[in-house]
Amino acid sequence: MIRSRLAQRFVLSPNIEPRRNNRPIDMLVLHYTGMASAEAACRQLCDPVSGVSCHYLIDEHGVITQMVGEEMRAWHAGTSMWAGEADTNSRAIGIEIHNPGHWLGYEDFPDVQMRPVIALCRDILSRHEITPAHVLAHSDVAPGRKIDPGERFDWRRLYGAGIGHWVPPQALSDAEPLSPASLRSFQQLLGNYGYGLEITGILDESTRRATDAFQRHFRQARVDGIPDVSALLTLEKLIAGLSR
Repeated sequence: MIRSRLAQRFVLSPNIEPRRNNRPIDMLVLHYTGMASAEAACRQLCDPVSGVSCHYLIDEHGVITQMVGEEMRAWHAGTSMWAGEADTNSRAIGIEIHNPGHWLGYEDFPDVQMRPVIALCRDILSRHEITPAHVLAHSDVAPGRKIDPGERFDWRRLYGAGIGHWVPPQALSDAEPLSPASLRSFQQLLGNYGYGLEITGILDESTRRATDAFQRHFRQARVDGIPDVSALLTLEKLIAGLSR
């Protein structure tokens, strides 16, 4: 079992299996628990009936619990897709961060929690070839179905610690909605970055879901699922950063 030296306790989940097709690990996916307590989340993640698990759980005090060895496939991402691949669980390590979530009193992630999140991410990245653009939110790989860890999560702080991909978001504006040509360009860039959607030039439900996920991660000041100039320019800067 591949263990993290940072784990303070081990509560092993039965909800595991081998990674399929010997898929190498190239993603790190961050979640929030969306439950009233970390202990309740721990029980669910160990319940054979629940069908869910994760590699690590970080509680509100910053205590790191390892639940699945990194070499194994945990069941944390569910139905998801990134860069054309649907089996996120076979390529990813999943970290659950305790937060009650949007339906139970969503709150900021405190420093006592963010410090071990950063330390654990660094520890995982030291063992696996995970590019910055593959450190993602659950909402990124399952837009519309999931919204965690949400717009209160401090991706900028992670980036400052050398984790993930981020750029300063373009300032908000009250400009008119994107033209069909600009919307098509926005859809194309979202697809190039990794989000799964069709290039239609139409503000369809798939585009709204992907835009909402993008905003929660990269343009948190306004999350409404509507492509706008701020989102487009922020996305262009992200894409430009990939080639550097």
